[in-house]
Amino acid sequence: MPTYTVTNSNFNLSSRQQKKLAEGITKVHNVVTGANTYFAQVIFNKTKKNNHFMGGKKVKEPSLFLLGQIRAGRSKEIKDELISDLKHVLIKNSKLDETQVWVYINDLPPSQMIEYGAVLPESGKEGEWFTNLSVKLKKKLAAIEK
Repeated sequence: MPTYTVTNSNFNLSSRQQKKLAEGITKVHNVVTGANTYFAQVIFNKTKKNNHFMGGKKVKEPSLFLLGQIRAGRSKEIKDELISDLKHVLIKNSKLDETQVWVYINDLPPSQMIEYGAVLPESGKEGEWFTNLSVKLKKKLAAIEK
């Protein structure tokens, strides 16, 4: 359901940092929204040298961006908590200052998303959705959840 894309610019993230970021982002999404961990995916990208500009000027300092695409339907309070907690995960695991971290959340209607071959449920209806999946897919998702 959520796809989080992490883009680092002007610095490198170690494999350990990526693992910690992926774990932290997944945990925050699970705890704040109640969605199962097997829905959260985290993808890492790094900008090429000299490919980051602000105000038409080359950015030289380290920066970290998180773009989260999540299912629409959650309250403002939940999204406020989500974005704040995600910011803290980025700061803690990157060691950057909060002024070097950006977090964006985009809401997508569940009916316009397919994951694991099935249109996604409305928020809160994950159990019903899971029940209608094939036995093979249920086993696969249960293994990810552990």
